[in-house]
Amino acid sequence: MGITVFVIDQERTFVDALAARLEAEEDIEVVVAVHRLAPAPSVIVGRHANVVLLDGDLPGNAAIHLCEELAARNEAPRVVMLSRGSDAGQIADAVRAGAAGWVRKTESLAHLLQVIRGVAAGETWLPPAEMGAVLRLLLQERAQEGECERLLASLTPREREVLACLADGAGRRDVAERLHLSGNTVRTHLQNLMAKLGVHSTLEAVALTRSQLGPFAPSTGQR
Repeated sequence: MGITVFVIDQERTFVDALAARLEAEEDIEVVVAVHRLAPAPSVIVGRHANVVLLDGDLPGNAAIHLCEELAARNEAPRVVMLSRGSDAGQIADAVRAGAAGWVRKTESLAHLLQVIRGVAAGETWLPPAEMGAVLRLLLQERAQEGECERLLASLTPREREVLACLADGAGRRDVAERLHLSGNTVRTHLQNLMAKLGVHSTLEAVALTRSQLGPFAPSTGQR
């Protein structure tokens, strides 16, 4: 089964070129490609995608607001922010809004394809150079309030096992295999534990876990 993709960016030439390159891949179908300065959720009403490539450089907080809207939907797509920069603060804001990835527009097509396929499989991808700083920002408020330990204590034993696997670098499919669970069961556990922890992404959940287990070693991508 192929990966369906929305491309939303303010630059027409970028949208058209990227959509054409993605369409050349056998396992990817671009179902929406729009170029707007401030796209509203209505641009994709009634359509479904596995992955949304969203311009992270939209004016104001347009990208964050749209990401939050998408993340709140049933069968929410995985959002990857595309940006010309990689500021840790902006990336942390995107993750809090539910983004599953952040890719610089200067990265190669091969890298972007790897990210698209990875996030479609349940992984999270961030620039490795900013990973440590992003995690520290995600933890900052909760650490100051001393909430981490209390939040983690609210999880069931099975939810803790799922989270431990994620913290060990496992993707959703790997978690299912390790714990002998179905993909749907893993998805349910993830939804429940993220709700209990008050986070919007597995990366935030892993950050909370790392705060209790020790320093996080930055890597090329957190699954």
